[in-house]
Amino acid sequence: MKLLRYGSAGAEKPGILDSDGTLRDLSGIVDDISGSTLSDESLAKLRAIDPFSLPQVQGDPRLGPCVGQVGKFICIGLNYADHAAESGMELPAEPVVFFKATSAIMGPNDTVEIPRGSVKTDWEVELGIVIGKETKYVSEGDAPDHIAGYCVVNDLSERDFQLHRSGQWVKGKSADTFGPIGPWLVTRDEIGNPQDLSMYLEVNGHRYQDGSTTTMHFNVPKIVSHLSQFMSLQPGDVISTGTPPGVGMGQTPPTYLEPGDKIELGIEGLGVQRQDVEASK
Repeated sequence: MKLLRYGSAGAEKPGILDSDGTLRDLSGIVDDISGSTLSDESLAKLRAIDPFSLPQVQGDPRLGPCVGQVGKFICIGLNYADHAAESGMELPAEPVVFFKATSAIMGPNDTVEIPRGSVKTDWEVELGIVIGKETKYVSEGDAPDHIAGYCVVNDLSERDFQLHRSGQWVKGKSADTFGPIGPWLVTRDEIGNPQDLSMYLEVNGHRYQDGSTTTMHFNVPKIVSHLSQFMSLQPGDVISTGTPPGVGMGQTPPTYLEPGDKIELGIEGLGVQRQDVEASK
């Protein structure tokens, strides 16, 4: 299933795509795509519904973040062998973990704002994991059963804030609009192998990132299992799993986002995001 949320920011309704790609309204069935809606039991009930029996959503509504009420937005750094190489850094012995503020989350096609004082706002296409049930001390073998599905994440970053302003990476990762999620959450049964998905990102039509999850250093089960040893994961938590090479920081010379730029990114089977870039108000 492809689950999504549509409507004005803060007032999104739950929806589903039918097999023809038509948006159908789920608000008569569930309140939101969040929390308990993501359990295996709830997803099984949704899967049993004929989407063509649901009301068709008219027009071309805004798409919101595909997951609502996200409790934790966790990121994994330096998780692609080829990206670590372009960054001049060694692959870590354990996953590098950092957080983005949940206030950074926005819809997949909303406008990206370059924060005040920014000189190095960058892009990162990433595979997002959406947790479906409470996860604590889970083994790698059982970890996939705790995943509701997957989505596209743009892990936008301000590199000067991240690397040169002291403290943790969170400073450069958490500006408003730095966490587009969606366009939809694709349930895990539709993604046969999350370690073999092509992914790309373009700015103004130029393809900077053209990679695959095959080069991930720590795979999806390892990431979920590892995180669960340090914190419990809750339904609706989002994990962004790292990026392939081609980020702006790795260009020669380095290239960063500017007002007026247009970003497009996508992952095989998970949809496409498109964002305009403007200066923060």
